[in-house]
Amino acid sequence: MSRISRRDARVLALQTLYEADTARHPADEVLNRHLAQVARPAAVRQYAIALVQGVMREATTLDQMISALAPKFPADQLSAIDRNILRIALYEMREGEVPLEVAISEAVNIAKEFGSETSARFVNGVLGAAANL
Repeated sequence: MSRISRRDARVLALQTLYEADTARHPADEVLNRHLAQVARPAAVRQYAIALVQGVMREATTLDQMISALAPKFPADQLSAIDRNILRIALYEMREGEVPLEVAISEAVNIAKEFGSETSARFVNGVLGAAANL
């Protein structure tokens, strides 16, 4: 899968997880709605589905990791954008399909685009600490 396709899938997963997190809508319903609204290549669809399902399945573990890596910023106190960017990246890092550097770089770039002024630096710090474990 191309780098652009994975990025598109990550953004779609972030949008889905953000809505599921903030509006408490079921993630699978949100993702299905997003997939129905805009035609996307099969590779993007498949990777977005894998990310959303994986993050939802492991959300508790991923949140515990975030809280351990950034004890001053427990996962439940982070912005929904930062929390879900970290969940996606940590999930990718755990799965091992994506090189650590790529998972971190993509997360930082997405944080720059969708997060607050300090999101990219925070995401980079947390994921850098995770990579050193």
